[in-house]
Amino acid sequence: MSATATTSGGTTANAAQEAGRGHAAGSSAARVPTIVLGGTGYVAGELLRLIAGHPKLELRAILSDSKPGERVSAQFPHLAAVYPDATFAALDEVQALIASVPSAAVLCAAPHGPSAELIDRLLKHAEAAGTRPRFVDISADYRFADPEAYARVYKHAHGAPARLADFTCAVPEHLAELHTPHVAHPGCFATTMLLAIVPLLQLGLVEPELYVSGVTGSTGSGRTPTAGTHHPQRHSDLYSYNALAHRHAPEVVAVAKTVTGVEASLNFVPHSGPFARGIHATTQARLARPMTAAEVVARLREYYAGQPFVKVLDAAPRLKDVVASNYAHLSATTNGRTVAVMSVADNLTKGAAGGAVQWMNRLYGWDQALGLAAPAPGWT
Repeated sequence: MSATATTSGGTTANAAQEAGRGHAAGSSAARVPTIVLGGTGYVAGELLRLIAGHPKLELRAILSDSKPGERVSAQFPHLAAVYPDATFAALDEVQALIASVPSAAVLCAAPHGPSAELIDRLLKHAEAAGTRPRFVDISADYRFADPEAYARVYKHAHGAPARLADFTCAVPEHLAELHTPHVAHPGCFATTMLLAIVPLLQLGLVEPELYVSGVTGSTGSGRTPTAGTHHPQRHSDLYSYNALAHRHAPEVVAVAKTVTGVEASLNFVPHSGPFARGIHATTQARLARPMTAAEVVARLREYYAGQPFVKVLDAAPRLKDVVASNYAHLSATTNGRTVAVMSVADNLTKGAAGGAVQWMNRLYGWDQALGLAAPAPGWT
């Protein structure tokens, strides 16, 4: 990459960005042009951080309808060292870029609702130009295969129902093969729950009536402060919200059925925790037959054997061991008839940006751990 290569989205990939890639990947020609949609939120910021260290992805545009032309570092000061001159792009710039390169990696962090139409519009531009971008959507818009199911949960019609067949929604560890050109990554709570739920159902270890209590950090609620996310309200506090009525519950049930063939019922009570990042979920179910904790842990460990990002522990998992990384930790205990599986993951990384990059690695046939193997900081 040259020291002054300016992208169509106004992004200048200079020597500081080169250094931030960490970087033994060769020339920019070997990298895939990469686009981030919905560029000003927390998930977008995490995507930009991961792309800066990825040896095969080259950031070319960051779409923001509200801030085109503004420096990325104004929204994300912590990324100024790797994107000192990058600016947000307008939609016409992104459309032109997608139509001009044979294949672009497009990571969508736009809100649910607008994402469906935005992705559909960009794919139509690509189809007209004969290019083949690959999309990973982190919004909710392509998580349901059925537009009516989406409308029941999100209370509005799907923006591009004909496009749903082009997307598969799953956690990367749960699908060995992908039969669609694009992917929808499950939500952060959904990812953390599915890591426990899918093997329990697929291995036939439990009856399909599940109870989950989960605690999430404030970044899961987005960048705009609300009464529930404002720090003075949330600090040193813990409270539930949308108990037994959270929108992730039907998404989890749908994804779990797609992967396992089992239609389970899910009773989910989410909580707001007094920390910024991370999710802790406890999944309980009645065992199909009596099992010890050691037996369950052994089955989970066997299920995730060979998966670099999911570790099954003997001891209870802790958030600090995974926050700001793409790793997730699980453990389990039983009383003979009931099992409890504890799972922890970072909501912005494994549950959103990191999981999306992991899927993009797979879409391009790369090692799924590429650019994601850094451990958690530990003392966040």
